[in-house]
Amino acid sequence: MKNVVMLITDWCPHCKRASSWMEELINENPEYSKVEVRVIDEEKEPEAAKKYDYYYVPTYYVGETKVHEGVPTKEIVKNVFEKALE
Repeated sequence: MKNVVMLITDWCPHCKRASSWMEELINENPEYSKVEVRVIDEEKEPEAAKKYDYYYVPTYYVGETKVHEGVPTKEIVKNVFEKALE
């Protein structure tokens, strides 16, 4: 199992929607609750955010690999969890 890093900003509507989908998916599939997700707000933690190569938020990393950047769908968020469980 790999950890997930989610890069966000407070004001991003796509980040808020993605976070809601993450909660929904965890409720639908309790296995996803085992995945450790670190959420980094680029404005509150700029030093932590600088370690990652991205431009758009939300951006997801699974382990060291960027798996999605920009506007997500619920299916994309589900795939993030699935990749983390591999």
